[in-house]
Amino acid sequence: MMPLPSSTMTQMWATMGSTLASFMFVWAIIRQYCPYELRRFFEKYSHRIMGYFYPYIKISIHEFTGERLKRSEAYSAVEAYLSNNTSKSAKRLKAEMVKDSSNLVLSMDEYERVTDDFQGAKIWWVLSKSVSPGRSMSMSYYPEQEKRFYKLTFHKKYRDIITESYLDHVVREGKEIRVKNRQRKLYTNSPGYKWPSYKQTMWSHIVFEHPATFETMALEPEKKREIIEDLVTFSKSKDFYARIGKAWKRGYLLYGPPGTGKSTMIAAMANLLGYDVYDLELTAVKDNTELRKLLIETTSKSIIVIEDIDCSLDLTGQRKKKADKSSLEDETKSSKERIKEPKEEGHGSSKVTLSGLLNFIDGLWSACGGERLVVFTTNYVEKLDPALIRRGRMDKHIELSFCSFDGFKVLAKNYLKLETHQMFDTIQRLMGEVKMTPADVAENLMPKSPQDDPERCLSNFIQALEEAKEEAAKKTAEEIKEIGAAKEEEDDDVQTQENKDVQVKSDLVGNANVSL
Repeated sequence: MMPLPSSTMTQMWATMGSTLASFMFVWAIIRQYCPYELRRFFEKYSHRIMGYFYPYIKISIHEFTGERLKRSEAYSAVEAYLSNNTSKSAKRLKAEMVKDSSNLVLSMDEYERVTDDFQGAKIWWVLSKSVSPGRSMSMSYYPEQEKRFYKLTFHKKYRDIITESYLDHVVREGKEIRVKNRQRKLYTNSPGYKWPSYKQTMWSHIVFEHPATFETMALEPEKKREIIEDLVTFSKSKDFYARIGKAWKRGYLLYGPPGTGKSTMIAAMANLLGYDVYDLELTAVKDNTELRKLLIETTSKSIIVIEDIDCSLDLTGQRKKKADKSSLEDETKSSKERIKEPKEEGHGSSKVTLSGLLNFIDGLWSACGGERLVVFTTNYVEKLDPALIRRGRMDKHIELSFCSFDGFKVLAKNYLKLETHQMFDTIQRLMGEVKMTPADVAENLMPKSPQDDPERCLSNFIQALEEAKEEAAKKTAEEIKEIGAAKEEEDDDVQTQENKDVQVKSDLVGNANVSL
């Protein structure tokens, strides 16, 4: 085929340019002088006519709906889904910090087009924007109001797949991505009288940045594995809980001596599952109604924590029997229904009852939301009312006791970067004879100066174990001595009593002889 002469090509390009210019001029005249309603009328019927021949379907998802007071959840979910699944294929991206997100989020730029595949169907996504009609003419002093929206296009033969499966898949995946990327928070409740009248904020929060993990906890490997498997199984059991007819929640009771890692365990749980933490201070709760409101304002994927519950509530487990009517007033202030008074003076005592707390844990209101853990901690589990910690409320009881040798090895690796050492045998022998909490072990292993190398830290720890052993032996000897002294005193009392009895008998016999 012979190439076209250069003059012909020039003439063709000149004709095309003239035609385009004429078209743009005519279109500008139409937009300027043709009424908006008339243009909308022609666009409406032109779209309807083209719909008979156009084989594709389009769905728009707008950023704001109604009065623009709140961003659309569907739009946010689509944005998260596309930022995660199409950011590698898109050529024009925008980076921004989304609210409550801990990472820089990449998403499609305006008018960028990407494709997605789902069950053999090909879908096209475009981020577009529109300007409110007439705003620039009536209020030209202000910037035009832009409305952004995502538009997906697909062939009409895939209508059922897209409407029944794909859209649900996009929203579900988008919400999971948003939860994964969000900035987790640590909440605490404020006393009711401090809530502002214009907006009752019952929870205040800070960013949750606790670094604890199960890998760094001083626990036996078997116990770690058991707890992790239990937590992970719970987080994936939404359908199971729905099938058995139970609220998707689980209770954990952490108990043991002070310094055994109960608070660290809660942080490790939150980091493992990616949950928020709600630290509930019961002494700041006014009554059962306020406790219920606090529960309603918690979110899913969260841990509700009540630490040292034996100190927040006086739950001795002794259920007092009701006395006569004169003692009814005192009965209402019994230990099982009274919470300690708040530290703030002049605001009255709390009226939260044991019944209110039990309903908080597993009553009807506990079913609001889902995927929630309730964790109690205590140093004295025997002081708690059995109704509070029974199975179904506190489903799993975890005892955190004194540090074992396996726990020591975890701490030695964390603090000293040692996995084995010649002093470990001595430490293992001493730890079998002495009880020491993980907090005390960690304090003895922590370097106190730049000159403290691992050998010096281990030597200091061995010295601390030996001192603890001597102190325990001395304490045991004193207890034995006290027991012996008490027994001797008891024997003396018995002997004295026997002598008195003998003397009494002797006096009785003597009196009888005198009478005769």
